[in-house]
Amino acid sequence: MLSKKTKYALNALVYLSKEAKSSQEPVLISQIAQSEKIPQKFLESILLDMKKAGIVNSKRGKGGGYFLQKRPENITLAEIMRLFDGPIALLPCVTYLYYERCEECKDEETCGIRDVFLEMRNITVDLLKKSSIQTMLDRESKLKSKK
Repeated sequence: MLSKKTKYALNALVYLSKEAKSSQEPVLISQIAQSEKIPQKFLESILLDMKKAGIVNSKRGKGGGYFLQKRPENITLAEIMRLFDGPIALLPCVTYLYYERCEECKDEETCGIRDVFLEMRNITVDLLKKSSIQTMLDRESKLKSKK
């Protein structure tokens, strides 16, 4: 399950993407927080983490705020999930970036459980790497046009 932090990060990125299309001006944290119903202090922490990761940037002073550092099509869901939730895999022995051997495992090479979860991880990560903030924007637009 996605953490609140990841969901809020995705909501903030979608919001910033929409704002970038209508205006090139940075967006105030308070504006994002109010629009997306995200606690402002929590959002500040999220945006700082994304700034350190090079996903967003900020401008100080009058006319300041946050803006996307990367294009929406270059921000993948895998990147955001890993940033806030860590490993995507359900078992530590099949994670890509956070590998740990399972304590109870007798032989990783012949473990049927590991093999199934490795396949699930590969399919999930592939889908999350192909899906971006732009993918979410496109789907939202498509769903709204069906109404």
